[in-house]
Amino acid sequence: MSELVLSSLDDGVLTLTFNRPDRLNAWTDAMGRRYFDLLEEAERDPAVRVIVVTGAGKGFCAGADFQTLTALQDGSYDVEPDKRPPTHPTTIRKPIIAAVNGACAGLGMVHALVCDLVFTAAEAKWTTAFARRGLIAEYGLAWLLPRLIGQARTMDVLLSGRTFSGAEAGELGLAGRVVPGERLMAETLAYARELAAHSSPASMAVIKRQVWGDWGRSLAEAETEAVRLMMEAFARPDFQEGVASFLEHRAPSFPPLPG
Repeated sequence: MSELVLSSLDDGVLTLTFNRPDRLNAWTDAMGRRYFDLLEEAERDPAVRVIVVTGAGKGFCAGADFQTLTALQDGSYDVEPDKRPPTHPTTIRKPIIAAVNGACAGLGMVHALVCDLVFTAAEAKWTTAFARRGLIAEYGLAWLLPRLIGQARTMDVLLSGRTFSGAEAGELGLAGRVVPGERLMAETLAYARELAAHSSPASMAVIKRQVWGDWGRSLAEAETEAVRLMMEAFARPDFQEGVASFLEHRAPSFPPLPG
C-alpha cells in the first residue's frame, strides 16, 4: 500500500506522489486511504511546513479506477469506503500545492482543486468527464467550481465534459500558475520552499482556515472573525519574530506548527 503514494521531505517541503503510473494514477480506495494518512502524518510532523502533491509518469490522476466503477455498476463492490471525504485536504492545517503534471480527470480534478494552490503543466489534459460517463458533478464540485471560475464557465466544463489544456485551466482560473511541463516541479518546489522559509506556519494555518471557511460567511461575519483572529496573532511569538526579522533584515525563524 505504501507504494501507491510516495513520500519525500526536503527543506520543509513534503512531496507526495500518486504512484500508479501504468494507470495514469487512477484512484483506488487504498490509494486514497494512504494519501489521507500521509496528509495527517504531515500535519503532525513539525518538520513539514508545506505539502506538494503530484503524479508519477504522465498523469496527475485520471479519476476513479475503472475496476472500481465496474464493481459499483455490477454490485460487486464490497470495500468499506474511507469515512474521510475527498475534501479532507481542506482541513489539513498546512498549505497543500497541487502540481498537475498530466491527465487530471473527474475525481482527479476534485483532488487537485481541494488543494490550496494549483500549478499545472501547460500541456496537461483536464476534464470533469462526469457527464460523459452518465454521472453528476461529484464530491462538491458543483459548489466549488462556481466559486473558482463563475457559473457560466462551470456549466461549460461540467455539461460538456470536454477535455482542455493546462493552459486553458489557467485562463479559466482553475490553476494559479501555468508552466511548461519540464519546469513544473522545479517551479512548484521553489515556490513551496519560499513559503516554508519565509511564511509563519501558524499564520498559514489560520489563513487557510479563513479562506476555506469564509465562503460560508457574510462579509460582516468574516470581518468580525478576522478581528478576533488578529488579536490572537498579536499574542503569538510568530508576530514578534516577523517584525524583528523585518527590522533586522534577516530571514525569519518561525516556530513549527504544534503537532
